[in-house]
Amino acid sequence: MEKVLILLGTKKGAFILEGDKQRRSWALKGPFCNTWPIQHVAADPATGTIYAAGGNAWFGPAIWKSTDLGETWTHSSAGLSYPEGETPIAAAWSLAQGRDALYAGVEPAGLFKSTDEGETWKHVSGLRDHPSREHWQPGGGGLILHVIVQHPDDPKKLWVGISSAGVFHSADGGETWEPRNSGTRADFNPEDQRYPEFGQCVHSLALAPGGGERLYQQNHCGMYRSDDGGRAWTSIEAGLPSTFGFPAAAHPRDPDTLFLLPLNGDIKGRYMPDAKAAVWRTRDGGSTWTALRNGLPQQDAYFGVLRQAMATDRLEPAGVYFGTGGGALFASADEGESWSCLAQHLPAISSVETLVVES
Repeated sequence: MEKVLILLGTKKGAFILEGDKQRRSWALKGPFCNTWPIQHVAADPATGTIYAAGGNAWFGPAIWKSTDLGETWTHSSAGLSYPEGETPIAAAWSLAQGRDALYAGVEPAGLFKSTDEGETWKHVSGLRDHPSREHWQPGGGGLILHVIVQHPDDPKKLWVGISSAGVFHSADGGETWEPRNSGTRADFNPEDQRYPEFGQCVHSLALAPGGGERLYQQNHCGMYRSDDGGRAWTSIEAGLPSTFGFPAAAHPRDPDTLFLLPLNGDIKGRYMPDAKAAVWRTRDGGSTWTALRNGLPQQDAYFGVLRQAMATDRLEPAGVYFGTGGGALFASADEGESWSCLAQHLPAISSVETLVVES
């Protein structure tokens, strides 16, 4: 019998909601990780090991690990450091379990790799060796590598998103990198510099299923799709209530289906448009969009949702989940057609991921 775990990173530790396969009954566990600020919780689907990336300028960075579905935890920061003289790492922000290694993104922006299940870490120095690095500028939350994507069929292919340096791609496992931002706007630049080679503020990247190189990107300045691994991006924001938002979540099986949470704008409060909550779904790769509202609050919804705080599960039909800055967790067991609130009054939710395991 399968069960579903919803993995939450929050400002006061990690939490886990455990539900049955029907996704009707849920139990909350936590907080874990000594209530450290946890930016991202993710799992290795092959082993069930759960990892949590966290820290801040006070605690320093660390990656936590649980091999028993959250019952016990250990953590390590061995190797999570830059050479002496560079700005120290304040926190670990993102995780990705690849076929060959576990990857972590940190602040100030950089990429680290572990080949021993998070016990020790090695800097993937090729990214920060890129000649554009001296020109990288922090976004509103800092200079952070907050999204890591590895191609499921070729572990040497990596994409990362940095605020606000843009999307970078490596075809050789991180030895060398190139910016892949053609077609994405930087509206905050002067008019003649709206489409730079790098410097865009990417918010979220989602790799579509199916083994190709289709990527979806929610940017500070628009919503985009690329069918060639980010070499060229096409706007798919027509029909959306806003060009601004943070998270995007791919369907586990259909490359044309994506779930999105637009907010009302970068300088208008960054909450649900018209204070009415909706998840927007496309079934045709972004050509058209549908607002999914059934069960979501339709008045006074002045909450935001952060860049890693939405996810899908691999069940049929796919479940969709998102967490808010006010500590509420919403879920749909029917691909967004209807919604319920699974938890309230949690700390501000930084990330949402799922894990399906045998009970």
